[in-house]
Amino acid sequence: MTHHSLQQAFREYLAWWGFKHFSSDRDYFAWQRQQFSSEELKQLALHVERKRTGDCRDEIAFYDLAAQPKLYPVLYSQRYEYYEEIGVRTTAHLSQAKDVLDFGCGIGVLTIFYARLFPEKNFIGVDRSPASIVVARERADKLGLHNLRFECVDVEAEPLSGSYDLVVTTHALVQAEQDRGLPSRSWRTFERGRNLSQQRSFEERTGLAVRLDGLCRVMSSSGRIIVSEKTRQLARRVPLQRALANRGLQLAERPALIRYRTVEEVVDDGPFYVLGRGGEATLNWDEGPEQDQGPPFNPDAVSMSAGDVDMPLYENHWPSAQGAWEGLKDRQVIRETTRQAPDGRQVHAERGSSRGLHYLYCANTFDQRQLVIVEEARSAMLDEYYQEILRGLT
Repeated sequence: MTHHSLQQAFREYLAWWGFKHFSSDRDYFAWQRQQFSSEELKQLALHVERKRTGDCRDEIAFYDLAAQPKLYPVLYSQRYEYYEEIGVRTTAHLSQAKDVLDFGCGIGVLTIFYARLFPEKNFIGVDRSPASIVVARERADKLGLHNLRFECVDVEAEPLSGSYDLVVTTHALVQAEQDRGLPSRSWRTFERGRNLSQQRSFEERTGLAVRLDGLCRVMSSSGRIIVSEKTRQLARRVPLQRALANRGLQLAERPALIRYRTVEEVVDDGPFYVLGRGGEATLNWDEGPEQDQGPPFNPDAVSMSAGDVDMPLYENHWPSAQGAWEGLKDRQVIRETTRQAPDGRQVHAERGSSRGLHYLYCANTFDQRQLVIVEEARSAMLDEYYQEILRGLT
């Protein structure tokens, strides 16, 4: 099956679920208001807020609610492109597998698609939301699938059973979306120290340790595991990669960065990892920041630029802003502050000048970088911005 035909089959399959693809927030939320009463919207918002606390009971309650037949076609339509992106990518790795575990399968959207496409293989989907499993079983029964079963299992309370030559887990290992991850050594670097206590703390508070250990136990010695989480930020990517490597998992192919939309919002997700055990590792784990799209920096070109009266001469919010800041010639610091923010970040803010130009540089230990350069006549705007940053640190 070609990529195009697979994509078309997947879209037809999502339509069978009642999912719709939207490119406009206005259109999507208009449809949502048509389907839900004001009380249902209120209850949904309440469960979304509770889910953010990271408590497993609140998380299960949210997904139980989301699995209601009236709700799930609308709610999961926001994940249309996520399903399409992950589903097509994963399908390409199923041909060599015989027994496949889909961990955190939810209502079974992806699991059922895989089982339908590969009737000669055995699939099991597990999730800790009872209502989601009920929906998954009902949908699989409608298609008469006999190579698939669903089980309600909370791996934090009971072990998984069986042995699988392919384990698939997407958006199910690192559940604490608000967790910032592992800070860098200082605001000057993107490098992380090897603090075992910090690593253990990340794995425990996000639930990663117990989930990943459970999956490793049921993964066959020659098996593979596909992992894709909301860990695009370096501070979350590094401890996830270290957790994988510490359990003997090696890269089977170069990780792929994932991009899709939830209606209008562009989501940079992943990476999409394909991992195996044993053998000689040929690919190294990358703990550096992504090669970003920050504007190229030439201090001489910036100084000659006339600029737009409403725009800085140069502005960069990417990791490459650090290299640009370091490349400023004859840098003179006017004022600077390094503080510990209330959320735990170490933040550095710096106002300075460079050969007649004025700049503001801001960096923190969770990999955020920003450099703004203006001509002297507009330097007051940087002073205001500098004070605004300081107020945010109190």
